[in-house]
Amino acid sequence: MNQVSAVSRKVERGERIADDDALILYREADLLLLGNLARKRAAVFHPHDMVTFIIDRNINYTNVCISRCRFCAFYRDATNPEAYVLSHDEILKKVGEAVSLGATQIMLQGGLHPALDMDYFCDLLKEIKARFRVFIHSFSPPEIFHLATRSGCSVATVIQRLYAAGLDSLPGGGAEILSDRVRKIISPRKISSAQWLEVMETAHQAGLKTTATMMIGSIETPEERIEHLCKVRSLQDQTGGFRAFIPWSYKASNTELGGSEISSLEYLRTLALARIYLDNIVNIQGSWVTQGPDIGQLTLYFGANDLGSIMLEENVVKAAGAAYHLTEPEMVALIRTADKIPAQRNTEYTVIKTYTHSADRT
Repeated sequence: MNQVSAVSRKVERGERIADDDALILYREADLLLLGNLARKRAAVFHPHDMVTFIIDRNINYTNVCISRCRFCAFYRDATNPEAYVLSHDEILKKVGEAVSLGATQIMLQGGLHPALDMDYFCDLLKEIKARFRVFIHSFSPPEIFHLATRSGCSVATVIQRLYAAGLDSLPGGGAEILSDRVRKIISPRKISSAQWLEVMETAHQAGLKTTATMMIGSIETPEERIEHLCKVRSLQDQTGGFRAFIPWSYKASNTELGGSEISSLEYLRTLALARIYLDNIVNIQGSWVTQGPDIGQLTLYFGANDLGSIMLEENVVKAAGAAYHLTEPEMVALIRTADKIPAQRNTEYTVIKTYTHSADRT
């Protein structure tokens, strides 16, 4: 029996695969075999062929960022004429528009602004919660760590204050690749992999659920992608706090880092491997935002059970050259034509609407 066959049998028996097993699958397994194994692993969690999505809005409260990551096309220095900070009134207007369009989630994310303090964020959260019934899934680990540093307090204190003000969960942004070799090259001013994991562990201990992400295709090796998956899986073993894992592909346009981008086939290979390896995370999201709707649809055959958001607003990936857009009916059609059952979910992955033909919106 060759190595691929041996690892495949472990997956089919429902066994956990080791890092060496994952590398064998990544380097040697046929793409369709990987897809088949990923579908079998996904079926353990999702046996009914339902594919979910959410309606939300990503509100970037500022583009000013002292991190200046080399892969990012969105940030601006504070002195740049394109730099901005949204007022609370501007953000509340955006939230109101989103809620009126059916959004159940708001994601507030921005650069690491040197002047914004805890009061700006706590007051904002309180104002949103006072006016709208909406889930606030906001502030990535770099933002949390930046606030802790700027405020002179612990990560736990920042999380506790934001939670008390209305924060419901944390997104997994800022993970990129959890390898410090890579991070020192692509984002040398950003938090380390250990600090990203510290924020997530602290959030989980405080009772907040989160997601985890991975940006693939910059300069990392296959071994470093598996290192990333290992760190996420290990923390999930300890806390159980990750609701979902979201791999997305690096977009090179307008960035200092530049370079080429991975193929869609490599993206699907990595996605399938993530589904197989992450045996303790229920939901895997396919990234139509970076890969386009057609490849997004294919992710449903490579282990993904969720297609994220129709995104009423998105600015960061768009700044790097990706400008895909889907309406709610288009998302429903995309899922249905893949022979799956479309369903709208909330942030907690609770299904709030299943789309029968008679219930579809036009």
